Amino acid sequence: MSVKAKALYTFLSENNGEISIQENEELIIFDENSVDGWFQGENSRGERGIFPASYVEIIRSRSNSNVTDCSISPAGSLGKDFSTPNTSLHYPQNDYDDDDYDDWDDWDDRSTVVDDADHTRNPGANGHAPENPMTNNPNVHYRPKPASRQDSITSSRKGSMVGRNLNRFSSFVRSGVEAFVLGDVPMMAKIAETYSIDMGPLGPRWKENPKPFSCSIEDPTKQTKFKGIKTYISYRVTPSHTGRPVYRRYKHFDWLYNRLLHKFTVISVPHLPEKQATGRFEEDFIEKRKRRLILWMNHMTSHPVLSQYEGFEHFLMCADDKQWKLGKRRAEKDEMVGAHFMLTLQIPKEHQDLQDVEERVDNFKAFARKMDDSVMQLTHVASELVRKHLGGFRKEFQRLGNAFQSISHAFTLDPPYRSDGLNNAISHTGRTYENIGELFAEQPKYDLFHMLDKLSLYQGLLANFPDIIHLQKGSLSSCSSTCASSLMGKVPLQLSADLRLPDI
Repeated sequence: MSVKAKALYTFLSENNGEISIQENEELIIFDENSVDGWFQGENSRGERGIFPASYVEIIRSRSNSNVTDCSISPAGSLGKDFSTPNTSLHYPQNDYDDDDYDDWDDWDDRSTVVDDADHTRNPGANGHAPENPMTNNPNVHYRPKPASRQDSITSSRKGSMVGRNLNRFSSFVRSGVEAFVLGDVPMMAKIAETYSIDMGPLGPRWKENPKPFSCSIEDPTKQTKFKGIKTYISYRVTPSHTGRPVYRRYKHFDWLYNRLLHKFTVISVPHLPEKQATGRFEEDFIEKRKRRLILWMNHMTSHPVLSQYEGFEHFLMCADDKQWKLGKRRAEKDEMVGAHFMLTLQIPKEHQDLQDVEERVDNFKAFARKMDDSVMQLTHVASELVRKHLGGFRKEFQRLGNAFQSISHAFTLDPPYRSDGLNNAISHTGRTYENIGELFAEQPKYDLFHMLDKLSLYQGLLANFPDIIHLQKGSLSSCSSTCASSLMGKVPLQLSADLRLPDI
């Protein structure tokens, strides 16, 4: 069904299939359900194509809207259209519909981090998809904006976006941090979960989990189902605080990882061990994945925030198939994600100087960049050394051993004058060098493999920091620019006071 819309910003097409739109231009949208953040429609010049959904507002009649101006407000503002959510933000329906008819151990075969369109096509901070606030909850209500702020948003767009990023596709916007900083997040009447930040001797830090625990991953076992048609590896996962094992496949870890990315946009969640289409049942690969899953799990259980996530607890403890499905759906319908996650934070009362915070962020940015380069360099050097251990060193010592064996064989060709003692010594020397070659090939599993596993975990952590730092810098920029405008009288004091300065 076609609907009318108005362009909020100017967009210039760069690729085939896109069309340019001008600010305040009247548009026709063929289907108001966007695909990956894009609408398909027609501009006033008769050109047809796609353009960003967040650059336009749909024009609705008053009779079709229960909330004044909510349905025609731009994305990111208080009046964001939550009643018609973007379909690109929906979870695949088959995750819900088919669960009751499928084996509980196979519930997520059709949905992984890799094939999740939201995650791969339009990632935000930490690989996170754009937030989709659930406003059907009766506990959600909206704070009224100050009159001056309402006027500025609904009037000319030139001066309305004070402190607001005009690039609506940036991770700062899509993660929900901008909306939180500017006070555009729907307040929840009741927040069930909270995460505390304490002021330590070196600055703010997460409050430790009051009930720390660990978790073991053991006994990777090859299993089959459907009379051998489907094969997978199952791991025995045993949390220390329950002592009761549960059995999980890699796809279960994959689901948990996706939930963590979706909820915690401002926390670096390390990557899972890589997928592998071929050779995934080979002993070396199974052992390598097990080692890296153990490191990943150790990081999760030791993290003050991630270890307390309800979805993580469900992953570790639930052994009943029906309860698993209920908990899985509850985690996927979690409303406290993206910008709403910020509402769960309890911050220290100590004032944070914006200039000092910005300096710390810059220092950490330099550290993270240098650390990432250094980890990559060490990984490359160690990988080359492993290759030499398994190939070059082993081969050269075997060649040396074979050469000694050849001399020993030569002495046996002249029996009257041979020395059995010398000949045996030469042969033993040859076998010793061959054994040394095998020792070189075996050595990496005692040191280099474990070091590479750790480096892989660090690579996954460091890869997330550029987006997280971008969120922090965007928050600081929004606050600084708005405060400066307030001092110059360009922005009402009420707008400046409405910012969540202490929450940054």
